[in-house]
Amino acid sequence: MILTILYLFIVPLIVVLAAKKWPIIEKISPMVILYIIGLTIGNIGIVGESAKAVCTNVSNVVVLLSIPLMLLGCDFSKWSTGTVLKVFLVGLFSVLAVTVTGFFMFRGQAVEAGLDTADFARVSAAMTGIYTGGIPNFAPVSKAVNLPQHLFLMVSGYDLVVTSLYLIFIVVLGKPLVQWLFHKKVDIDSTQETQDETVTTKTDNKSFWQKVGNRAIGIGVAVLLVAAAYSLSLLLPIENNTAVIIITLTTLSLLLSFWKPIKKLEGTFDVGLYFVYVFCLAVATMVNVHDLEFSKYLFILYYIAFAVFGSLVLQILFAKIFKIDGDMTLAASISLINSPPFVPMVAAVLHNKDVILPGIAIGLLGYAVGNYLGIGIFMLLSAF
Repeated sequence: MILTILYLFIVPLIVVLAAKKWPIIEKISPMVILYIIGLTIGNIGIVGESAKAVCTNVSNVVVLLSIPLMLLGCDFSKWSTGTVLKVFLVGLFSVLAVTVTGFFMFRGQAVEAGLDTADFARVSAAMTGIYTGGIPNFAPVSKAVNLPQHLFLMVSGYDLVVTSLYLIFIVVLGKPLVQWLFHKKVDIDSTQETQDETVTTKTDNKSFWQKVGNRAIGIGVAVLLVAAAYSLSLLLPIENNTAVIIITLTTLSLLLSFWKPIKKLEGTFDVGLYFVYVFCLAVATMVNVHDLEFSKYLFILYYIAFAVFGSLVLQILFAKIFKIDGDMTLAASISLINSPPFVPMVAAVLHNKDVILPGIAIGLLGYAVGNYLGIGIFMLLSAF
C-alpha cells in the first residue's frame, strides 16, 4: 500500500519537475507521459489487486480535491446559462443520435453472436445511461432494463478501454483540434495567464514558506469542502450519492471563490492540476486489457467506440453551425462521456480553467436525465 501511494504521488511530481527543466515534456504533455507510464505498469503483471484497490481509493479522493482547488480561481462571468443549456442539448442529441444509429448498424452482428433485439436494446440503454449520465447511472439503468450480468461486464469493460483511449486522444490532440477546427490561433487565456505569471514573478515578494502556506490552506479548504459534500450526501436517502457530492462540492467552491480571503490564495490551480496528474496515473494503472474477452462480443467494443468518437464528431459539427466555443465543446463531451470529474483535466489540457464550471454543470444535467433516457431508449429500440 505504501509503495503504491508513493508511486502515485511521486511519479507525477517527478514528471512535473522534469517538465520545468525540459520544455519538450510540456509540449508532449505530462498527462500523456503519465498515461504511458500507468498503462505500462498496469499491463506488465506487477500490479496486484491490493494495489488496484489503492489506485481506486486514491483516484476517488484526488479527483474530488481537484475540483474545488481548480474552481476557486475561476472566472465565472464568461459563460451564460443559455450557453450551457445550448451546449448540453447539442451534446445530448449527439450522444442519442449515434447510440440509436449504432444500434441498427451493429444489430446484425449482435444477432450472429446470439443476442436478440431486446438484449441488444438493453446494451444500447446501458450505453445511453453512461454517456448522458455517467458511470453512476450505468448500474440503475442496467438494473431497470434487466441487462444480463455477462453483458454488464462486457459493456463496463469495453467502456473502460474506449474511454481511456478517448481521454488520451483528447489529451494529445484536444488543443490542436480546437485550434485547427475553430481557428483559435492565439490562446488568449493561456497568454493572459503567462502575462499574469510574469507580473507576479516581478512583484512577488512572498517567501517560499508563505507560498507553501497558501497552498496548504487551499488544500485544507478543499478537504473541508469535500468532507461537507460527502457528509451531506450521507444525510440524504439517495442510493447514488455521487451527483449530490459533486453538486454540493461545486456549489460550495463557487460560493467561496467570490470570498476575498480565498481570492488571495495563490497556487490552488497548480495544486489541483497536480492532483489531476495523480488521478490520470492511477486510472491508467488500473486498466488491464488482458482481463477482457475480445472475441465473441467484439462488436460491442466497436459500438462503444462508434458512440464515443461519433458523438464528438457530431458535437463539433453542431458547434460550428451554432457558433459554440471549441473549448466548451470538448469540455461538454468529456463531461458527458467520462463524467464531470474529468472536466478539470480537459481544462488543464486547453489551458482554459473557465470551462470547468459549465463543463461540470453540463455533466450534472446529464446525471439528472440519464436514467430516464436510458429506459426510454430501451423502450424505443426493443420495439424494432
